[in-house]
Amino acid sequence: MIPPLLIAKDQIRIVSPSGFIQPEFIDGAKKTLTNWGLQVTEGKFARTEYGRFAGTKEQRIYDLQEALDDPNIKAILCSRGGYGLAQIIDKLDFTKFIKSPKWLIGFSDITILHNAISNLGIASIHGIMAKHLTELPKNSEQVQRLKEVLFGKLPVYEIPSQPFNRIGTAEGKLIGGNFSVLMGLRGSKFDMNYKNAILFIEEIDEKPYHIDRLMQNLRLSGVLEQLSGLVVGQFSDCEEDPLMMQTISEIIFESIKEYKYPVCFNFPAGHVEYNLPLIMGKIVNLVVKENIVQLKF
Repeated sequence: MIPPLLIAKDQIRIVSPSGFIQPEFIDGAKKTLTNWGLQVTEGKFARTEYGRFAGTKEQRIYDLQEALDDPNIKAILCSRGGYGLAQIIDKLDFTKFIKSPKWLIGFSDITILHNAISNLGIASIHGIMAKHLTELPKNSEQVQRLKEVLFGKLPVYEIPSQPFNRIGTAEGKLIGGNFSVLMGLRGSKFDMNYKNAILFIEEIDEKPYHIDRLMQNLRLSGVLEQLSGLVVGQFSDCEEDPLMMQTISEIIFESIKEYKYPVCFNFPAGHVEYNLPLIMGKIVNLVVKENIVQLKF
């Protein structure tokens, strides 16, 4: 299901469930969201620094659980990714959230929350966070698209086709996120149901052989054959390795070449400035043509 769309004066809560964030980015995000007509509050420990984390496990659980439970909060913006949600995801209680669902926004380590929420049958937004809402121009497409999704305008994306794309049409539930984080959930109760799904993957600063290892896991475990489509986002700062004798795109394509579903490469989402919002857990339509790709929500 889609959480209720936002209206003016709705409350949005900023929390930091993973890595520590510079306080000025919370301030900047609050300013942007206030300009959207929202009431912006923040978690008690959102600005806490505890090593690489935004607080102890207990502090991060407290803030996130409070935001999930409070029916007056209509959306939750995670301030940043980093690392830390794997430590606390199994300690969260989604009972009240299921009765009163709300938008959850973020990416990277927030992939874990997207998976958990998608498994409950509730949609969430893979999209920009506090740093980006502070630094990006307020009229940038990334910022405006996020605002539009929250307030009720579902996106239809059209992007140029890429050489490794596979032509076709598919409909399915959009799942996924950061590839390494996603694979860290394999075999757990927060793993995804891949059957007839459209899988989205993106990555940052990983070796090509590691990406190949992850793709082989999906192939050997039978996940790839269950999909109805694949959307490959940005693989930023992933330096090519000539000893692999294949580019990262070729590695991914080689892993899925025996299947017939449509595949889109180079979708503008991931650890890049031009990071368009995706509604995870929603049924989407993917159309890959010779010259253009359409992703419709």
